[in-house]
Amino acid sequence: MRKPRNTLPYVPCLFLCAVVCAACLPHFSFLKSGAVPSGQALSPPSREHWFGTDDLGIDLFASVCYGAKSSLLLSVGSAVVAAIGGSIIGMLVGYAGGIIDTLIVSIIDFFIGIPDLLLMVVLGVFLGPGLANIIFAISLVSWIMPAKIVRSEVLKIKTENYIRLSNAYGAHFWHIFAWHLWKPLFSIILVSVIKIMNKAILAEASLAYLGLGDPLSKSWGMTITRAMDFPTIYLTDFWKWWLVFPTTVMVCTVLSVAAIGRWMELRIGGRTRS
Repeated sequence: MRKPRNTLPYVPCLFLCAVVCAACLPHFSFLKSGAVPSGQALSPPSREHWFGTDDLGIDLFASVCYGAKSSLLLSVGSAVVAAIGGSIIGMLVGYAGGIIDTLIVSIIDFFIGIPDLLLMVVLGVFLGPGLANIIFAISLVSWIMPAKIVRSEVLKIKTENYIRLSNAYGAHFWHIFAWHLWKPLFSIILVSVIKIMNKAILAEASLAYLGLGDPLSKSWGMTITRAMDFPTIYLTDFWKWWLVFPTTVMVCTVLSVAAIGRWMELRIGGRTRS
């Protein structure tokens, strides 16, 4: 059987590098402000305004750069907290077993039964807008799958003879983790981070569309939401730059992260699917 190609996706990597560079541009003074008008309202793309301007005259290229900074910070923060936190919980309960394992599995089953977006909406209503609150809401609904996968992996690993031999010689948990657990679990955690990053970008855009995003942030979701809230935008030519550019950047970022996550799952995770 022919094995699938798992070469590094160069185009997604280059695009993500461009997004990271765009996220660094707000730290330089030559970039136009993402909050102060710098031109005529609703101007089409030009040499002065590459992506045009919005209804307030704010440069959309600057808004996309500020949105890259905000969206990357939110996605990476949510992914790291959810993936590492969920993996630690899954590893501990899988290794310990007993009542704690049963309790955590019940909690995981409870969260799986609730739609993620519904839970994020409820949390967004109670917590209010804010970057930290959005990261907390996304992390709270995203730790489930890493915890479940890591727990299943630990349950298989701890039955191996070398783990039993280490326990027979009195090895404590951290010794077993350092010598036997972290290597097979590292790939799972890394792939989980990539997948949750994708989920976080789309979740932030969904919360912004529902009016639960941070109105002071310049994320891609807030820029797209403001454009969609403009009266009769689809009956004008404004959507051709106000909606197309930030939406295209967000969609291409999500697809690039998904492609890299797929490659990592095949290459690093050691799983090959036909």
